[in-house]
Amino acid sequence: MNNEFYNRGLEKAQKNDYAGAIAEFNYAIKENPGFTKAYIHRGLAYYDSGAILQAVDDYTEAIKLDESSGEAFYYRALARLALKNLSGALDDIEKAICLHPHDAAAYDLRGIVRRKQGYIQDAIANFKKAAELYLEQKDKEKCQSCLQKIKQLQPPEKPLPQPTKSAPISIISTNQYFQQLLVKAEQGETREAIADLNWVLKADPNDAQAYCCRGVVQCKVGNYQEAIADFNQALKLNFQDALVYRNRGKARSQIGDHQGALSDLNQALKMQPEDPLVYVARGNIYREMGNCLNAIQDYSQAVQINPDYPSAYYNRGLAYTLLEEMQNAVSDYQKAASIYCEQEDWENYHQVLNKLQKIQISNPEIKNQKDGILRQRLLRLVGGHWEIAERLIQQQEYNYPGMSDDWYLQKVIDQLERDRN
Repeated sequence: MNNEFYNRGLEKAQKNDYAGAIAEFNYAIKENPGFTKAYIHRGLAYYDSGAILQAVDDYTEAIKLDESSGEAFYYRALARLALKNLSGALDDIEKAICLHPHDAAAYDLRGIVRRKQGYIQDAIANFKKAAELYLEQKDKEKCQSCLQKIKQLQPPEKPLPQPTKSAPISIISTNQYFQQLLVKAEQGETREAIADLNWVLKADPNDAQAYCCRGVVQCKVGNYQEAIADFNQALKLNFQDALVYRNRGKARSQIGDHQGALSDLNQALKMQPEDPLVYVARGNIYREMGNCLNAIQDYSQAVQINPDYPSAYYNRGLAYTLLEEMQNAVSDYQKAASIYCEQEDWENYHQVLNKLQKIQISNPEIKNQKDGILRQRLLRLVGGHWEIAERLIQQQEYNYPGMSDDWYLQKVIDQLERDRN
């Protein structure tokens, strides 16, 4: 007989008649005081009607009757969360997960509790586990909800670190989640970044930004064919952005498709004409094709847009070296070294120094001629008092040990001219 009351209670609860549902569950419990399900669903009716404390009492009674009821622990955690009893809610949800380790909703709820307690990384881990389980259940809507919670918990966007490798990551995503994955890749965790992006694309195969992001990371590890395929897919999904063309152009250049690379970079410049990264990338392709004059023109344009972009000076120095215009090459290398030094990018700094030393060893007349010109400029700046110049040079030698003589001369000159301006 109690099942009849119970079923009528379920029907009334579905119609939002919570008072009627509670009355039916009362009859069911009166006839069978050990009816665990009746306590749980009466608790739900209390919860939905706003009587949270009565709901907790019913869930507690259900747990007394059946300590293996993960459902009762889950709902009591939900009610305790509503009462702001976070520690009690966490205890209950831990028990629910222990009883049902594949319950996506339980991990989702634990993520909410941990977020409210301030444990953000733990919350993200729980939302991710919930999303994986929802994905297995083919519940795309709830999976996407968990992904959105993860994105909201990511730290504010920060500029990516200045790239130091030959194939740098140059994408800046407006999405915080993808931004963090790119930073992870910059820090060397490329395998983890690709795994996370694979997971995102499994949840939503039409996420164009995820394809673009994965393409950039594939470039980082040298998988240029896979990167191009990802950029192509991003474009098919109408992710029309300069960064797609810029990075696909770089990938194409790496596999020898120079014309395709130029086409992509030209398109990127149409969309974003003030991007020095694109000019340097196109200049590199021209240089590889032997067209050093066009390369120098592009590097110069990058310098004009951003006078503090060391890669533009360094690559222009390489182009001048190929043209055997050694004085121009030395000037650009020194400028690049100076900026890299200020940025504390020691890997690129020493790479530029090696280029300088090779030129100076093979062309000693350049060193002597340039040294004399720099000394004359410095002497004029200090009013003919060379002892002042020597003190300034000694200070730079102390601050930046191991540099060449003319580097110190140029450094002091730059500082004096900047101070006067």
